[in-house]
Amino acid sequence: MKYQNLQNGRFYWEDCINVMKEIPDDVIDLTITSPPYDNLRTYNNSIQWDLNIFKNVAVEISRITKPGGIIVWNVGDETIKGSETGTSFRQALFFKDEYGLNLHDTMIWNKMEFSAVGALQTRYAPVFEYMFVFSKGKLNTFNPIKDRPNKTFGRVNSGTVRNADGSTKKGSMIGIPINEFGQRHNIWEMNGVKSRKDNFHPAPFPIQLVQDHIISWSNENNLVLDPFGGSGTTAIAAINTNRKWICIEKDEEYANKAIERIKNHYTPLKLDPWAQIEANANS
Repeated sequence: MKYQNLQNGRFYWEDCINVMKEIPDDVIDLTITSPPYDNLRTYNNSIQWDLNIFKNVAVEISRITKPGGIIVWNVGDETIKGSETGTSFRQALFFKDEYGLNLHDTMIWNKMEFSAVGALQTRYAPVFEYMFVFSKGKLNTFNPIKDRPNKTFGRVNSGTVRNADGSTKKGSMIGIPINEFGQRHNIWEMNGVKSRKDNFHPAPFPIQLVQDHIISWSNENNLVLDPFGGSGTTAIAAINTNRKWICIEKDEEYANKAIERIKNHYTPLKLDPWAQIEANANS
């Protein structure tokens, strides 16, 4: 297989199904990826994508995820003949019903501006995408990001909470000072990547979005996978947060440019996660 070792990880330019078939069971701590969205992007006309291919990808991701591991699946829907395809929901239910993964959270990425493909004559501008968070059983890690400003900062907690039967009781936090920042909600407001001359991929992740998921669902030295590696953003985010990583990209042109992008940010190989996978498999 064609690959290159880089700092803390390995970048493949291969079909992700073929690469994942070589990965042993239960070794990936976190997968964060954005698969092709119906036919919304062309990807150099190199991507073949349909429900059967999705199922083959899903079975491999589910197999190689550790018990307690997380899959973050960022996806959207095309509108055809006036109707959204619903592909995102079909994929979410497939992970849940066919492979027994928990749909741990349905998160929203609010891009804050219209960036989708399509016309606005008959509907409101789509400005968000789904980020389905699946866990393989009870999740191992949650490091909540606490950056939501509290309007009541400086006061103390008071009041009541409502029981399921409609009655109320004193809150458990009564009398405790309110912090300056609270835990983030599951709608993340973050601008998409602006079109730039150096933006060679048609649908790149914002690096902050990826880093925030990596921080939330994994710990340092965990292994992060992106089977649709695109422009290499997941690799850079993993390096930034001291995680090991594997990225896979089928299109060789994108892969070569992603590798150069990673090289421009970081020094050559320090740690090869694949060597550790192979050692663990043989032990």
